[in-house]
Amino acid sequence: MIATNTTFAVTHGDGIGPEIMASVLSIMKAAGVDLTPVPVDMGEKTYLSGVTSGIGESTWDILRDHPVMLKAPVTTPQGGGFKSLNVTLRKSLSLFANVRPVRSYGPYIPSTGGDIDMVIIRENEEDLYAGIEHRQTEDVVQCLKLITRPGSERIIRYAFEYAKAHGRKRVTCMSKDNIMKQTDGLFHQVFREIGEEYPDIEQDHMIIDIGAAKIASHPHHFDVVVLPNLYGDIVSDIAAQVAGSVGLAGSANVGPRVTMFEAIHGSAPDISGQGIANPSGLLQAACMMLDHLELSEKAALIRNAWLRTIEDGIHIADIYWDGFSIRKVGTSDFTAAVIERLGQKPAHFQATTPVTESRINIPAYNRETSNKVLVGADIFVDWAGADPEVIGTRLINLSGPNMKLKMITNRGVKVFPGGLADTFCTDHWRCRFVQVDAVTKGEDRTYPEVEFSTLLDLQSRLSEGGIDIIKTENLYEFDGERGFSL
Repeated sequence: MIATNTTFAVTHGDGIGPEIMASVLSIMKAAGVDLTPVPVDMGEKTYLSGVTSGIGESTWDILRDHPVMLKAPVTTPQGGGFKSLNVTLRKSLSLFANVRPVRSYGPYIPSTGGDIDMVIIRENEEDLYAGIEHRQTEDVVQCLKLITRPGSERIIRYAFEYAKAHGRKRVTCMSKDNIMKQTDGLFHQVFREIGEEYPDIEQDHMIIDIGAAKIASHPHHFDVVVLPNLYGDIVSDIAAQVAGSVGLAGSANVGPRVTMFEAIHGSAPDISGQGIANPSGLLQAACMMLDHLELSEKAALIRNAWLRTIEDGIHIADIYWDGFSIRKVGTSDFTAAVIERLGQKPAHFQATTPVTESRINIPAYNRETSNKVLVGADIFVDWAGADPEVIGTRLINLSGPNMKLKMITNRGVKVFPGGLADTFCTDHWRCRFVQVDAVTKGEDRTYPEVEFSTLLDLQSRLSEGGIDIIKTENLYEFDGERGFSL
């Protein structure tokens, strides 16, 4: 993270955004934070003005000069044609790491997971959230899952560097590489490779389904957790809710130049204007921003005042309960209570002490080259028939002298040759073609190289034969290793 000067960009957001941002800025001012907020335009009004990204052109100019932003939640208008503002920011500014500290505050705020103190670090730019989707047939739409080596190396190294900088003891990786052996398999493989460079940090891997279940049931067992984009989005909300409330958590979106801080909750338009919104999540994000700007003394001052307010039982409605809450307050009274306690320390919770963050520097990606050999193609076909034998026979007859149909799958299940009659088939067929002299022996396969022109000739024959080709994926080997699923 890189410190800036005395300004930061700020967006007041939509729904409850302006209310909680006003609260946070007033607390920062009362704490003596000598920073000037520079407003930027983004959100619902910008969307409705005709800017489909929700971000005004002037915002990009401001962020170039003020590369630290505190962002209130925004509303994406309902209906089609509007891009996710967060996704646009993350991708356009290369905010590759989403960092979400998760703490419990029992017994004052109920937690189902005991004493929780973990940090979830989520890859922020790729995976299924790349948003590359297509409708291919009457029955089938697809979403491409993109996991890259540079993206995986960057987020996993960041997780280990974060653990090292913050005195964390263990990093846990979660994926689903028992099923998605190429994509999640790459993420896990990179975790193992980079983990070897950090022998002093404990490390383990969990399959995402059991990992998410254990975060829900035993969150106190985790320290730093690193995940691909979709899993990280789900798990971070699970962890925040188990800890007490999603309204209490802030996050950082870290890039090589720009860093954006925000609460993890949405704009909650249903309670907008009622004066009952909880500013705590955005306040936590603001404290993360102050740490980033090397103003950790001010961050600690605010955190301790907030902890003391929670201890004193002064709670907003979303965290109020009969056990330890003493007074239910609205946004303005809660803000005043935190300001009143600036300079005080909590009695039950461990007081926050100023900590200067170690700089986390991620090296540039070094791309290695492999011997890449084309060995075949998966040709995806739109065909409304139900009998795989019919389409299989037709494709064999059109294959020509050099290529052979190895198999057909439907929704990932092999249906030809030798499929089961009970398998339900849609109109979306994956047809694998390899050289006629390809040899198969159990799991060991020898695939001769295929000329690209041969695949083009094959596709021409299929198209001329009335086959509706909707997509082609070339099959490659890299240094003799298969680069495709069986």
